[in-house]
Amino acid sequence: MCPWHHGNITRSKAEDLLSKAARDGSFLLRDSESIQGAYALCVLYQNCVYTYRILPNEERKLSVQASEGVPIRFFSVLTDLVETYYSPNMGLATHLQFPVQKEEEPEEEPDPVKYPPQLPPRNFPGGMSANGSKEAHGGESQTSELACASLRDTYLQRLQHLDMSNLPEEHQQSIQEYFHTSLCLDAEQAQNGNPNLPRLKKLTMEICKHLNSEISRTLPTLEAFQRLLDQQLSPGVGRMRSQVSADSGQAVSFRLEQITKLLYSIEDKVMFNTILNLGSWSSLQVKSELLGLTTKMFLKVDVETGKIYFKKYKDGPEDKYFVHNKILQLVKSQKVAKLVIVLETEKEKTLRKEFVFDDTKKREGFCQLLQQMKNKHSDKPEPDMITVFVGTWNMGNASPPHSIASWFQCKGQGKTRDDTADHIPHDIYVVGTQEDPLGEKEWIDTLKSALRGTTDISFKQIAVQTLWNIRIVVLAKPEHENRISHIFSDSVKTGIANALGNKGAVGVSFMFNGTSFGFVNSHLTSGSEKKIRRNQNYVSILRFLNLGDKKLNPFDITHRFTHLFWLGDLNYRIELPSTEAESIVTKIKQQQYQELLCRDQLTIEKGEGKVFLHYDEEEITFAPTYRFERDTRERYAYTKAKATGTKYNLPSWCDRVLRKSYPLVHVFCQSYGCTNDIMTSDHSPVFSTFEVGVVSQFVSKQDPNSVSQGGIKFMNCIATLMTKSKTKFFIEYHSSCLEKFVKSSEGENQDHSDGNIKVRFGNQLVPIISDPEYLLDQHILLCVKSTDCDESYGEGCVALRAAESSYTEFHVTLTHHGERTGTLTGGVQLRTSGGKQTEKLYDFIKVERDDSGAPKGKGLDHNNKFALPHPSDITNPNYMGVGYKSGGVTDRGWSYSMSPRSGSGGGGGVGGHGGKDQTHGNIFPKKTVYDHSAVRSPTGKAANNVGEDVKPADMFDNPLYGSMGKSGGGGAKDSPDCQSSKDHLTAPDPYFSFPKPSDQDSDRPPVPTPRNRSYTCSETKPQCPAPTSFASLHPLSYTKNPVKPSRSEGGMVLTANKPPLPMKSRPGQADATSTKPRDYRDSSELPSKLRNQLLLSGNQLLLTYQATSFC
Repeated sequence: MCPWHHGNITRSKAEDLLSKAARDGSFLLRDSESIQGAYALCVLYQNCVYTYRILPNEERKLSVQASEGVPIRFFSVLTDLVETYYSPNMGLATHLQFPVQKEEEPEEEPDPVKYPPQLPPRNFPGGMSANGSKEAHGGESQTSELACASLRDTYLQRLQHLDMSNLPEEHQQSIQEYFHTSLCLDAEQAQNGNPNLPRLKKLTMEICKHLNSEISRTLPTLEAFQRLLDQQLSPGVGRMRSQVSADSGQAVSFRLEQITKLLYSIEDKVMFNTILNLGSWSSLQVKSELLGLTTKMFLKVDVETGKIYFKKYKDGPEDKYFVHNKILQLVKSQKVAKLVIVLETEKEKTLRKEFVFDDTKKREGFCQLLQQMKNKHSDKPEPDMITVFVGTWNMGNASPPHSIASWFQCKGQGKTRDDTADHIPHDIYVVGTQEDPLGEKEWIDTLKSALRGTTDISFKQIAVQTLWNIRIVVLAKPEHENRISHIFSDSVKTGIANALGNKGAVGVSFMFNGTSFGFVNSHLTSGSEKKIRRNQNYVSILRFLNLGDKKLNPFDITHRFTHLFWLGDLNYRIELPSTEAESIVTKIKQQQYQELLCRDQLTIEKGEGKVFLHYDEEEITFAPTYRFERDTRERYAYTKAKATGTKYNLPSWCDRVLRKSYPLVHVFCQSYGCTNDIMTSDHSPVFSTFEVGVVSQFVSKQDPNSVSQGGIKFMNCIATLMTKSKTKFFIEYHSSCLEKFVKSSEGENQDHSDGNIKVRFGNQLVPIISDPEYLLDQHILLCVKSTDCDESYGEGCVALRAAESSYTEFHVTLTHHGERTGTLTGGVQLRTSGGKQTEKLYDFIKVERDDSGAPKGKGLDHNNKFALPHPSDITNPNYMGVGYKSGGVTDRGWSYSMSPRSGSGGGGGVGGHGGKDQTHGNIFPKKTVYDHSAVRSPTGKAANNVGEDVKPADMFDNPLYGSMGKSGGGGAKDSPDCQSSKDHLTAPDPYFSFPKPSDQDSDRPPVPTPRNRSYTCSETKPQCPAPTSFASLHPLSYTKNPVKPSRSEGGMVLTANKPPLPMKSRPGQADATSTKPRDYRDSSELPSKLRNQLLLSGNQLLLTYQATSFC
């Protein structure tokens, strides 16, 4: 290979190499990222990188796409092409002069390779051996006889030590005779290619002769029993009886398998029809507070009948019960294990009942029971929330123990499930294994059997993918089998030279109704000192694992799925010297995990943006899962004798589960931990469970002829790209809500500083459906591409929910192949048809922050029977993730800032809280209107009245679902500097104004209808204390991320006790000095400019003020 051909390096890596060369005429070739079999010629000139595509024609001859007017020349090989372009005036920015050589990678010590099982040697006719040589028949026969005699003697010796006193005498004689005389005959036939083992079959038939007759006698009874449970006999059972009755000479194993399946079927039906009805009763002891008095009570949940009972005594009569549709909301306290149940009474009023549980774990189990009950009795045809189990286990090339139930029940260390939620099965089980010694069928049967034992459900296999000893299995409830489609699987090798499969990844993706899921199970390079190689493994998997919609080739797997889960033995270690081994073990015994997590390589590399950029991981509260002595979890085996000396494997969190989801979707980690009782491997299995929001295929309830056309407008978009490329750019918009993917016009390059370029864009998109029930669940994938080589310079995602009720600014981090490549800022505005979204199942539970001092009950619609007394601040503690901060703000990859709304929350009025949205959820504004004559830009500058000149966009076929013509079916470190006057934002377009208030209730301010949503809370984890035994080390700062709302982020939650940002913290605003903090919830405390804009015009209340970012 030529030294200037760098293979499949990334575009950013190529630019870095040319920047280091720093000479005009420096060049290199790399493989094209957009076209298979093509190349990209990168040339440095005047500190800019020019990229030219080298494309093959039908005859496989290569040509450079250079400047117009230059004759196209064709070449058979790359060396001839490069030699020709050393000459000047060939259409390039400058002629080729200095080839940039490949960087030499240091030779790595190969991992011990565990090769896949070898196939048995084939038998070649005529005595020919595998290498084609004729072997002496006599020698071969003599060797075979010796081997057979040795095998026979071994089994006979075992028989002498085996207690067979409880066996029938004729069976003992038959077994002994087989090993004396028949074993060698079967072995000889097997060597000759006959695998039937006729004498062994004869022995088993003789032993099971009474069993055969018993099966024939028992089977009709079982079939009749099944018919009693299920009126419609499945066609397979009828065939089974005729087969078994017709041929009693069939293999006993086959007949036993059939009867076993029938027994399982009977058990499942009985379980569903009767036993679960009794087992769904769960009783919990709680404390109830009334008038300052604390009394004991019992809560009893009957999932099957959909009732919750309140009892004074555990075995006493049911004092009172409420049906599932009368339970309006659960509100969890953040500091104590308190739960408020909001109920609807007979008189259409709301009732709050407060209970205190023994601990938060009991409360979570109770909440999951109530969610299961609500889901079971929902009148919705399709689910809007499911739960997913994600588990990973390095099996250490050892067979699993007899029981692995604790893994699926999430029992052990860390964040675990309560006993009351044990019997609640998950909808999908995803199991990843490494160093798995079992065959696919054997392992899948083991998993199904374990799940049947814990859930009494026979789960269906959705997908399985294996690479050597790395495997991923996906199982789902039978009821979901028809909801899952578009199943893909793939694997990537990252072993030595990326050619061996002892390390690598396997993945599976599918659609669950309208929601896409991706799962990756990886086994990365081992060794404490090889974290850079592990980082490279991650990038290789990211680039080359081919999952999801194949037409989304500009996007890697991090953007192809609504939810992506990455699991496996990632092999990142605790980065401490081996002399600290005993100290590490001591800290583990003392459960001082945070000090050790400060030195966790994955946390450090992730915090620096080198791997798993913008992935989330639940807080680790369990001991390191590697490296244990086998058959115990009491001791770590951190030393290993090798030929080169003693190798240290310090206890580490090698086995992890991370996730990345689209912004503003519901995902909630219920558990994350490891087992204590599965000890056959030197790794402990890791479990995690997630509550995930899903969407169904949308069917509009509106009249198509009366629905107005929807619109999605992207305004004032400015991409800041980290590149030295001298080219023009455009944006591709991809989404399932678009009939075709949209290609923008060429952007306007505004600034080109050293290493960065700013490009301005704007586009208007037309969705296929304008109903907010559909549109607000959609996301737009954006890809910034270059015009010269059609390659991606960064991808991002915008949630349309962010613009649910007004023009909204967004800030998105652009990434490509796992690297941060820039930012995209701008605004998005929606125009939808009338209506609003229905409440989701995951809106059922909220969390109330206890230390809030906001007044309760303000801003509520008291005429609405469902206007609940909202918690003062809605959060969700289960979203609390772990990460590093930069500049005090966590980089999540996206943020939104809502422009002020001209409609006010009801209840406050002019003198109260009219200028503040009092709702706690995302709402659809029933009575909201813009005063476009007075709208200011979000930066505080006067906005132009003339809208941005948006050029028409080119349309292409939808890459997500094909053509729809026939069917209708960033963070702080990413923040750009304050923009100059030429970057100011234009006002929202009047074309996108929302419906005006109706004539009714014209004498009172418009009141938005509250919508219940899930949110998250923020809690800062203390800094890592200085390790006493790590005297020579300075621990890195380890803090917990401020946890963002699950459905709303950075401004999407406008709660009663969360004021807008002070004026001095808003970009583009003059600093305002104040002697004391002001409460902007009171309109009398509003700045004068805002207060003077409070206008009353006729029967409408219009509040317009400077566009402000809420967070």
